[in-house]
Amino acid sequence: MGAMDFDGWYREQHPRLVSSLVVIAGQVDLAREVVDEAFARVYERWDRVGAMTAPGGWTYRTALNVLRRRQRRAAMEERLHLRARRGAGEIEVPRAWSPEVWDAVARLPRRERTAVALRYVADLSTDDIADAMGIAPGTVGSTLHSARQHLAAALREPSDGPAAHDDLEEVTDA
Repeated sequence: MGAMDFDGWYREQHPRLVSSLVVIAGQVDLAREVVDEAFARVYERWDRVGAMTAPGGWTYRTALNVLRRRQRRAAMEERLHLRARRGAGEIEVPRAWSPEVWDAVARLPRRERTAVALRYVADLSTDDIADAMGIAPGTVGSTLHSARQHLAAALREPSDGPAAHDDLEEVTDA
């Protein structure tokens, strides 16, 4: 199928998909945005999708996935806004980590540092971290595991006292 086939198919399918997503999402603007993104993805892959027996099914599934991600992100943003309003002006840190731990966290690769901050400072779930970072939940787990290994290695070095070791147990046990 070629570009002309996509154009005709798009004109036929777009109104139905928008109508369906309005019912599912409950918001016209959100439904249109989601459908437009889904159709953009279809267009990018039209050679493969257009050859499917039911390209509409792939498009609906894509639109539903986009909607689900947007709704999860919106819910996460709302939770973060609520936390920020509750602790206005205060920085909430779940554990009183020593300066050695903070220094070790600062030296982590960006991805690991981000995952550590979202887990242990923002107190987000694995799914929320995955959504925020745009990675799979399994990748969040392996990233946090790697970060804890790096932190353990960094904190095994001689320190001024037991505080770094005590904080290490809190970070690696979580």
